[in-house]
Formats: sequence, structure tokens, C-alpha cells
Amino acid sequence: MEISEILRLDRAHVWHPCSQQKDHESLPPIPIERGEGVYLIDASGKRYIDGVSSWWVNLFGHSHPRLNRALAAQSEKIAHHIFAGFTHEPAVELSRRLCELAPGKLNKVFFTDNGSSAVEAAMKMSFQYWQQVGKPKKTKFLSLTEAYHGETVGALSVGGCDQYRSIYRPMLLEGFQAQGPDCFRCPYGLHRTTCQAQCFEHLEAILTEEAQNIAAVIIEPLIQGAAGMRIYPPLYLKKLRALCDRNQVHYIADEIAVGFGRTGRMFANEHAGVAPDLMCLSKGITGGYMPLAVVLATDEIYDAFYDDYQSQKAFLHSHSYSGNPLACAVAVEVLKIFEDEKILQTLPEKMTLFDDYAPRFEAHPHVGEFRRCGMVAAVEMVRQKADKTPYPWQERRGYQAYQKALGKGAVLRPLGNVLYFMPPLTTPFEVLEELLDIAFSVIDEVTAP
Repeated sequence: MEISEILRLDRAHVWHPCSQQKDHESLPPIPIERGEGVYLIDASGKRYIDGVSSWWVNLFGHSHPRLNRALAAQSEKIAHHIFAGFTHEPAVELSRRLCELAPGKLNKVFFTDNGSSAVEAAMKMSFQYWQQVGKPKKTKFLSLTEAYHGETVGALSVGGCDQYRSIYRPMLLEGFQAQGPDCFRCPYGLHRTTCQAQCFEHLEAILTEEAQNIAAVIIEPLIQGAAGMRIYPPLYLKKLRALCDRNQVHYIADEIAVGFGRTGRMFANEHAGVAPDLMCLSKGITGGYMPLAVVLATDEIYDAFYDDYQSQKAFLHSHSYSGNPLACAVAVEVLKIFEDEKILQTLPEKMTLFDDYAPRFEAHPHVGEFRRCGMVAAVEMVRQKADKTPYPWQERRGYQAYQKALGKGAVLRPLGNVLYFMPPLTTPFEVLEELLDIAFSVIDEVTAP
């Protein structure tokens, strides 16, 4: 199909996600023909460094030989079958491996097919658990401002980004929301590397007062992604775990974006040495090959649902594609690649490169902060550096930078005035350097007087 015909049909029939479709009048969607390692290659042959892992999913880049083979081998056996009352080897092997890797006592795996659905399942597990152990008042959830947990109604209810949820507010579940951490604009005048997570007091006050009504706290550990890659200290998680224990409240960790090596460790909670009661995983779980998500739960939570059928305690939550064999087979191969190729051990040198670039970015008159956690980094552009005054959102400085980066051969999709980096973990050192250089040049261009 000719490029012009692809774009004509796209314009006629496709509704793209998280986009104002009118923008495509001036910047049409780019028809991608194939992927090769860390590169996306469009229909005209132009190559783009995938600096955001195609919405944070491609852990090892595109068209990975081992993942290709795993997918093809499983497709020769069976692509899908009902998972209620049936099972298969890839699902049980994936479950075993995840439970061995997960922090704490997470020992049961429930399969869904996307991150929002995993969040919904975890919320329902927590809610139903308290109903079945004699604490029926515990029906509400506590989350953070600027949080992002997905866009289904339940997940959106515990979100905090008004851009995604304001218009749907009449549909949302009632709950509690605490002021989330914002280390760049810390109201205490402290720095994340030396503070005692004083901002935790907001969550602590609400949970302490409303513990009898709260089923669970749900947060994104260490990094609030959609908020602009806001990074906060591990001590916050330590305090949260202790507070939940004191008040009999579940801790749900949404590691959908930060799991699988993104923070430099397999899971973000490892940085704090704590474990959640429920943990949601998706995105990188299949290396970007297939939709898959899971909720990991403790035996304690699982046991509250285990009874005779007549008790009506079963968790009656299902997805047509639960435990899909193709997705599970690829996910198993992802974990084998981590182990065989010692992926986590290759990251420190790349993380150091980000740190080496930090002074250059922070010296720029319109960069307020360069921040990093593991292999995730972000540059926040500001109008006034001294008082951290942001650019008005209407000016779309981040979108301008995105457009210019495309012209230079890089995908750097912005979050407002924040350009961020979440490249494949296997990105070569020299390609990371090129990506960082492109980012600096486009920031310079879009903030020039």
C-alpha cells in the first residue's frame, strides 16, 4: 500500500489514542513499516530511535530474535484457549518465575490483559477480601494527586491527573486522595536525596483518620509517570508499608510502568526493601509483543477467597484473553533473557551516562530539573528558572520538541513541558548519547527567545 493510501485510510477510519485528531492535519501519523532493535523504521525508510520504548513496553527493542522464536514456537501449538478450568505450561512457568522474583510473599498470579484491568482486579480483590474477613466498612481507596493508574472507570477513580479524568468525574468512584510528592517543587525546600519524605504526612493523616473505611492505598512506586516522571525517595515506600501494617490496610503497588528493570532493579519496591500486598504488572512483561497483565497477591489474600462453592467467596472476575498462551510464552522468554543476558548488570554504565549529561541539561537557562531513576530520566522545561515558573500548557513546548525530535530521528513523546527518556534496556551506549544530544538540541530550539 502506498504511503498516501495508508494516510488516507487512517484519516477516514482510525481514531488514535491520547491524541487530538486535528493535530494530524499538520503532523500526520507516521506509517511504521518495521522495527529493528531500538529503531522504528517508517514506510519511507527513515529510522527513529525509540526513546520511549513505544509507550514503555519494548524492554529489549523491536523484532528481538529470541522473542520472535518464542512467539512462533507457541503459535504452532495453540494460540488461545479458555483459562477457566484449564491451564498450560507457559502460564504456570511464568507464574512460578514471577513469584520467585517478586519481593516479599507475593505467591499467587491472576492474569488480565492490560494495565488498567490489572488495577481494577487488584482493587476488587482488596475490596472483596475485607468483606469476607469481617471488615465490611473498608470499601474506599486512597491514592495520590497526579497519579495515573489507567483509564477504565475504577482505575481512573484512583488516578489524580485531571487532564484524563476531569470530564468523567460524575462517573467515578468516591475515595480519598492525598497530596502526592513533587520533589522538584518541594514545599519543604528539601531534596529527594537527603529528605526524610516529609511529604508523606499528607497520606499519613488521611489514612490514620479513615483507616476503618479504607481497603487499600494504591501508588506508583518511586515514579509518578504521567505526572511528568516525578521521582520521589524510597523512604516514602518504607513509611507507607509500615503505616499500612499498623492500620490493616492493603498496599497495592502499580508497577505497570516501573517493573522489569526500569528503575535499575527488577521491581521498584526493591529499592525500599519492602513488598506490597498486591502488585500490578504489565507493559514490559512481554517485551512489547503481546497484551498481558497480572496481579500478584499474597497467600493471605488468596486464602480469603478459597472455600466451598456454596460460600460464594470466589473471585468472579474474568477476561476472555486471561492467561493467553502466546503472551505467556513470550513473557517467559523475557524473564529468560533477563537471566541469560544479565540485563540488570548491564544498566549501571548506561545510568551513569544519564548522570554525565545532567549538568549540561541543568545549565540550560530553560531547564528546571534533570531527574533520573534507573533507566528512566526526564527534563522539565521552565519559562523562569529561578522560581521554576512553567511554560503555559497552551504553548505546547513539549509537543514542539517532540515534532523537532522526529525530524532528527528520535521519538521523544512529551508529558506536558517534560521530555522523558525510557529507552529499551538494550539500547547501545552510543545510541543513548545520540538520543540525549537530540533532546538537548530540540529543547534549545523550542525555548529560544
